[in-house]
Amino acid sequence: MLQEKQKVVVIGGGITGLTAAYYLQKEADQSGRPIEVTLIEAGHKLGGKIQTVIKDGFVIERGPDSFLARKKSASRLAVDVGMEDKLISNSTGTSYVLVNEKLHPMPGGSVMGIPTQMAPFATTGLFSMQGKVRAAADLVLPKSSERGDQSLGQFFRRRLGDEVVENLVEPLLSGIYAGDIDKMSLMATFPQFYQVEQEHRSLILGMKKTTAAPPVKKGEKKKGVFLTITSGLQSFVDAIEAKLKPESVIKGVKVNSVEKTEGTHYSVILNTGEELCADSIIVATPHNVIQSIFSRYSMFDHLKEMPATSVATVAMAFPKEAIKKDIDGTGFVVSRNSDYTITACTWTHKKWPHTTPDGKVLLRCYVGRAGDEAVVDLSDDQIKKIVLDDLSKIMDIDMAPDFTIVSRWKDAMPQYTVGHKDRVFKLKDSIEHKLPGVFIAGSSFEGIGLPDCIDQGEAAVMHVLNYLS
Repeated sequence: MLQEKQKVVVIGGGITGLTAAYYLQKEADQSGRPIEVTLIEAGHKLGGKIQTVIKDGFVIERGPDSFLARKKSASRLAVDVGMEDKLISNSTGTSYVLVNEKLHPMPGGSVMGIPTQMAPFATTGLFSMQGKVRAAADLVLPKSSERGDQSLGQFFRRRLGDEVVENLVEPLLSGIYAGDIDKMSLMATFPQFYQVEQEHRSLILGMKKTTAAPPVKKGEKKKGVFLTITSGLQSFVDAIEAKLKPESVIKGVKVNSVEKTEGTHYSVILNTGEELCADSIIVATPHNVIQSIFSRYSMFDHLKEMPATSVATVAMAFPKEAIKKDIDGTGFVVSRNSDYTITACTWTHKKWPHTTPDGKVLLRCYVGRAGDEAVVDLSDDQIKKIVLDDLSKIMDIDMAPDFTIVSRWKDAMPQYTVGHKDRVFKLKDSIEHKLPGVFIAGSSFEGIGLPDCIDQGEAAVMHVLNYLS
């Protein structure tokens, strides 16, 4: 006798939802469990912010361009869908911080701005002597007595002082989250720093003890910490999608609402008027979309207040001779103390040589961050002029780019403000009790990097399988 199929609906076709649909279908195929998966995506293609432009021999990422190699879930998934031969590490080189019109090399041995080697920190021009002395106070300061969450800014300013925070820590951390470090949650972003301080008292000494550099054999080139796909990250998305049953993917259709029906079943109501029945649901959309889908359930109301920052990436292609001041390195971040609009720039042709034809240069800049988002709404031409003016001051560029690609991401960077982790825990607990079988995942909750989102997709699959059992 045939078992009745258990129906799982995955809402949202970004990397989190795509991962969940893939691993659910894989489990059903391999175990013979009667699970029917349906993935619904409001847009006309999957992958969310993962978008690649292939143009004139360039490989240009509109959204994320890579992922951390030490977080294994992304490379494991790439291997699983047949992309192993396309995985490549970044080329290593000097990274810089732009402060007061000057590029300063990132101090050797610094981990997210925390020194683990004293000599490079003592000799850098990034900080004044007073700033260096204040940072050294970390060596004698007691550990924090703070037991709840606190802002990244509060934590790092206490340990290292304002100057180190503003000229090194803040450009690095806000570069990841496009956020305000005086509002961002320590426990939701970098709880390991709090743990190091609590265990070792000094953040500097603790990081020195716990951060062992991987051994490099003589003659062996240092390996980059990032990975990407040579054919572009969109091809990674395409490879995952190709593994899904075509009939299981619905694109260009929005979910208007989810209603709990009799027993433990749910009705997923689409904007086409169609209703899908589900035994379990994974919701992998941005937090504001989740709130609108479940607007009748008050437990989701606080998601309306969760901030998100708008950013844009600006890719510019040049002939090599356009760059009069060629700097040896892979890119730079920008201190807020500098009079620049761009927040960071990757010399993509150096960091990822496969992306750029011989004799060409590819610069990828970022604009927009918490408190400075208006630039994202300017026209392409205005953004192009602002970015080119900034780059020209640094690199002495005397030619117009061959082409420019501006990619805007409105409200795309969820902000994990103080208390975020507790709010997410309470929300998931409420969902478990009031909407059993519904699971939320994605960049709004437990990490914004590709591996973090993939991890959440995999975790949601395990929750669904356990629930359906």
